[in-house]
Amino acid sequence: MTPGTIQPPHARQEPTPTTLHGQTLEDNYRWMREKSSPEVLAHLEDENAYTLSVMKATEDLQKKLYDEMLSHIKETDVSVPYLQRGWFYYVRTVEGSQYPIHCRRLATRPKFDESQPEEILLDVNLLAVGQSFMSVGGMSVSPDGFKLAYSTDNTGFRQYTLHIRDLKTGLDLPDTAERVGSIVWATDSTLFYTTEDDVTKRQDHLFRHYLGDTATKDVVVYEEKDERFNIGLGKTRDGKYLLMEAGSHTTSECRFLAADSPDGEFQMIAPRIDDQEYSVDHRDGLFYIRTNDTGKNFRVVTAAVEKPGRVDWKEFVSLDTEAPLEDFEVFASFYVTSRRKLGLPTLAVTNFASGETLQRSKEIEFPEPVYSAGAHANREFDTQAFRYSYTSLVSPASVYEYDVRLGTSELLKQQEVPGGFDFARYASERVWVEALDGVKIPVSVVYRRDSFTRNSTNPVYVYGYGSYGYPLPIGFSSSRLSLLDRGVVIAYAHIRGGGEMGDSWHDAGKMMVKRNTFSDFIAVIEQLVARGYGARDRVAIEGGSAGGLLMGAVVNERPELFRVVLSHVPFVDVMNTMLDASLPLTVAEYEEWGNPNEAEAFEYMRSYSPYDNLKVGEYPAMLVKTSLNDSQVMYWEPAKYVARLRTLKTNDTPLLLHINMDAGHGGASGRYDYLKEIAFDYAFLLIQLGVES
Repeated sequence: MTPGTIQPPHARQEPTPTTLHGQTLEDNYRWMREKSSPEVLAHLEDENAYTLSVMKATEDLQKKLYDEMLSHIKETDVSVPYLQRGWFYYVRTVEGSQYPIHCRRLATRPKFDESQPEEILLDVNLLAVGQSFMSVGGMSVSPDGFKLAYSTDNTGFRQYTLHIRDLKTGLDLPDTAERVGSIVWATDSTLFYTTEDDVTKRQDHLFRHYLGDTATKDVVVYEEKDERFNIGLGKTRDGKYLLMEAGSHTTSECRFLAADSPDGEFQMIAPRIDDQEYSVDHRDGLFYIRTNDTGKNFRVVTAAVEKPGRVDWKEFVSLDTEAPLEDFEVFASFYVTSRRKLGLPTLAVTNFASGETLQRSKEIEFPEPVYSAGAHANREFDTQAFRYSYTSLVSPASVYEYDVRLGTSELLKQQEVPGGFDFARYASERVWVEALDGVKIPVSVVYRRDSFTRNSTNPVYVYGYGSYGYPLPIGFSSSRLSLLDRGVVIAYAHIRGGGEMGDSWHDAGKMMVKRNTFSDFIAVIEQLVARGYGARDRVAIEGGSAGGLLMGAVVNERPELFRVVLSHVPFVDVMNTMLDASLPLTVAEYEEWGNPNEAEAFEYMRSYSPYDNLKVGEYPAMLVKTSLNDSQVMYWEPAKYVARLRTLKTNDTPLLLHINMDAGHGGASGRYDYLKEIAFDYAFLLIQLGVES
């Protein structure tokens, strides 16, 4: 890749030191935080111009990659319809349209009937007319089936406006509200919704809304004053109770209200206790409560609605020290447990009447060594069918229906992959590598069979995250075929800080042991190369958000190990962000990263913060991407990071910053625009790896 005629921007420096605990943090680019400043916007546009200048030589490759990826997408498609209160709901896409269309048909028989007229609930393409960004947040149909509450964001800042549509007329009512989060209907079509603080974006207020009223008349039902906690609304699957959960990263509590008594008061189930979490559903007068009160792997207890407190909890599903209970689904006649075993999900269906795990297998069987599986859309409470999704690195996403009485699964739909895709050409593996302290780290690997041999010169691309207890999903990607078909070996590192092995895996990679996340990732790279999965001088890595922190930390520690880095919306300015309590990514996240106002946490966080640990030296080729309207990792973090790195970097590998000026944390909202972003990334990656186009 030959740089264009435009020179890389060099941002001015304005020292703005911060002194705490007897130490000083130097920040020469704090001025970039002024989003409305013409100087800031001009600098970001200069960065974009430079990046496009450098990438101009790849435009043909970008077009080729885009066309390839588009050829593997069934552009006009429809999801599997699901039944809810007398209607079958589904989502359609149409060739040439950026956004989905939400539809339904009347359920006149147990199976979906295409002869019934289609009713379009929400065509997101129409909402997007004249908008550079459009995202739908919540969607909820009223119990009577004739009102739709939904929320939209047209900037990418994840700031949603509530709308209510009359489904008989197709017109929106004047009822609206701003900064809305979760949305739930009571039985009589009273609407409850939460709103966020206008500075920290913390969901902290719960409102009750009567149709026809203005938002100014809506009553505040609850206010959460603890800055660590967000509130959210839900509903039991049987529809009898509204649930309001207040949760931090480590603690939760839940209140309930009978859905047919919307003017009543939410009642407490069990008051919050630090480091204890629980979630709730209901069946036949009992609350079913998944909780970690006796261990991190969770168990299930029951409690009568009249006496829901901890003193009256009775164990229903015991804690398993080897297999974390990830989810618990309650239906009228059966329940489903989802556990993690050796980092992989399992699903087991149990009949309430017998208490025995339903046969023909104790667990639903999955055929591959690496996969993702979980509950799909199961909106009906009284049913004998359980729907689940399944996908792997080589198997397109599928929806199955499990017959509870027969113990058998039926495939309802598998994602169609046009363009010559052949499942048999690809292989996936689960590999275990050893961390510095001897802990075994799972790694998921996929490659094309005819282009892979051990001890080869294949390029290897490794993706990582490792934060918030989030299990890195292992699923099929048709876009990924453009890398696999060019001989790239792809690996997903399930490092500590994630949730693949339950809460204990998360705890082993956060707070004062966060550096385990970084050393795990480096160990994965080193051992994959040592075992012949790829060439030592052809390693690419990628991570986004907290995964961008991972990218920055490992590059600072071992820059020679990587040839190319893709870093999306990276959380790289750890110290300055976590010292600013007005930002969304701060107070609530002290439980993930630590509180730098405490001396010990300050010292530890400073030891790995990417922005603060940049130094003079050689760095790999890097493409850093962000969005101007990102509400989670503010645009200035990557902008400052790149500006500082340019003053320290001694070699001539590309260092590019690309800012989407019309999007947020997830990038472009339209599916074709998003595909172009992936083609851009892949073009950079392939050129830097020396892969023939």
